[in-house]
Amino acid sequence: MVKMGFDDRAPDSQQLTSYDEGHLADYLRLLDADADGADWREAAGLIFGIDAATEPARAKTMHDTHLARARWMTEVGYAHLLGCHRPVNR
Repeated sequence: MVKMGFDDRAPDSQQLTSYDEGHLADYLRLLDADADGADWREAAGLIFGIDAATEPARAKTMHDTHLARARWMTEVGYAHLLGCHRPVNR
């Protein structure tokens, strides 16, 4: 599998995207780092390959939006992977 690059912002969609599918392992790494209390700057460097000292705003945006998307995957997105997603009536 070819590794996808990172967008500055994770998807903000109620549907699973090909970007999500390409970054499932990265989402898990973010969740693990967060659960372990890792500093977001270190996580940004290790996972995204971005230097938070050089590009602090970009690194913070990347970290925060991808972590939020990772959390979405644990709450909603996983159902898309399992094929059991049902539309929500609002």
